[in-house]
Amino acid sequence: MATAGFMAGARYATLSAGTLFSDKETRAEKRKQILSSQALELVRELGKLKGSVVKIGQMMALFGEHFLPEEVTEALHTLENSTTALHWSTIERHLISEFGEQRLSLLDIDPEPLGAASLAQVHKAIRKSDGKELVLKIQYPGVADAIDSDMRALVQLLRLSRLVPLTDQFNQWLDEVKAMLAREVDYRLEGRTTNYFRDQLSSDPRFVVPEVIDDFSTSRILCLSFEQGVHITDPSVMALSQQRRNFIGHAIMELCCREVFEWHRMQTDPNFGNYLLRVNPDDGHDQIVLLDFGAIREFDDEVLGPGREMIRGAWHHDAQRVLDALTALDFLSNGAPDRLRSDFTELCFEAIEVLQDPDRFPPPSNVINENGEYLWGKSDLPNRIMARASRNALSRYFDVPPKEFIFLARKLLGAYTFLHVIEAEVRGNLILEPFLGMGEKSDRTLVQSKLDKK
Repeated sequence: MATAGFMAGARYATLSAGTLFSDKETRAEKRKQILSSQALELVRELGKLKGSVVKIGQMMALFGEHFLPEEVTEALHTLENSTTALHWSTIERHLISEFGEQRLSLLDIDPEPLGAASLAQVHKAIRKSDGKELVLKIQYPGVADAIDSDMRALVQLLRLSRLVPLTDQFNQWLDEVKAMLAREVDYRLEGRTTNYFRDQLSSDPRFVVPEVIDDFSTSRILCLSFEQGVHITDPSVMALSQQRRNFIGHAIMELCCREVFEWHRMQTDPNFGNYLLRVNPDDGHDQIVLLDFGAIREFDDEVLGPGREMIRGAWHHDAQRVLDALTALDFLSNGAPDRLRSDFTELCFEAIEVLQDPDRFPPPSNVINENGEYLWGKSDLPNRIMARASRNALSRYFDVPPKEFIFLARKLLGAYTFLHVIEAEVRGNLILEPFLGMGEKSDRTLVQSKLDKK
C-alpha cells in the first residue's frame, strides 16, 4: 500500500509539472485528467486487497463527494463489493474456533459460498435436527482486529498519493467511517438490530425479515433463516402488473418514512443487494425481504428533528421553515444573501416533488398520470436537482452538512431509486402525509432552541 501510494504521488507530481507551461484553462483540464487516471490506478491497487481497506474505500465513495475531489470519488465508486472467497479449509477452521467441533457438527454447511464481499462471505447450511435452511454470514478472520491498522495504512496511502487534501473535515469523516466499520463488524449488534426490525414488521405481511438463530451466532458469525427471493432488477419483477409494482413501491417508501419519522433508525447503505422480492405467482401477495442490517444507524432528535422540519417545510412550501431547519443543522452560514436563500429553498421545494400533493403543487406534466400518480420511472429528478444544486453548493455561505444529514439524503435517494427502477406509479403525498405530524411540535421547539443559541 505504501509503495502504491508513493508511486501514485510521484506520477501525479511528475505529470502535473508537465502542465506548468500550458495556459490556465488547458492546465486545469490536464490536471483533472491526471488526477482521474492516478485515482483509478490507486483504486485498482486497493481492489486487490481484502478486508476493511476495501470497505473503507467503498464507504468513502458513498459519502466522499462532500469532501473529496470528484475524480477521486468516481474512482472509488469502481471498487466492487465482490471479492474472491476464502478457501473452505480456512473457513472451516474459523468455524471450529468459533463454535467448537460439537456444535459445528449440528450443521450441514455447503462449502461453496453463496457470495463473498470485502468483510465476510455467506454459506448456506441445514440444521440437521429439523432440516431448517439457514445462512451463515462468516466474517473473515482478523478483519475486526485490523480496522485501526488498516485505517492508518489507508491514510498513509492517501497522504503519499497527494490525491486527497487531508483537512480537519476529511479527518472527521475518517473517524465516522471508522465508527461505521466498527458497527458493521459487530454481529451481536447486527443481530439485535435485525430482531428490532423483525419485531416492528412482524404484523406487516408485506415484509419479511430473517430470523436470527442465536445458537449458531457469535460476535463474528451471524446465523439467519434462509429467505428465498429475486433481485429487484430480475426480469420477473418488471413482468409484474403495474398494480403489483405500485404495491411494492408504496411499501418501500412507507418503510423509508417509518425509519425517519417513527423508528429513528435508518438503513444508511442504499444498496439494492439489501432487498429481495418474493414474487407470488398464485395469489399476487408479493413480499419484500429485507437483508443486511449491519449498516443500520440509530439517530437522535438533535439532527433528525431539524431534518424532518426541513422535509415538512419543503412539503408545505414554507421557505422560512426550510431556512430555519438549514440554519439549525449548521448547513447555512449567517449572512447569506436573500437571492441565495431563495434559490436554495426553491431547490428543496423541487426535491420533495415525488412526495408532494400534485393538486397543490403539480410536478412537470410528463411525470404524472391522469390519476395524479407520480411516474417514478420517467422522473429525472436527481439530474434536475444536481443541475440546480451545482449553482449553489460551492457557495461560501453553505457549509458541508453534518454526516447525519447526508445519511438522511442518501436514505431518501435510495428509496427514490428503488421506485424508479421498478417504474412505480404512486402518489407520494398519500405515503408521507400520515407521518408529517409525528413529533412535529417537539421538532419545531428543538429548531427554535437551536436558533436562539446562535
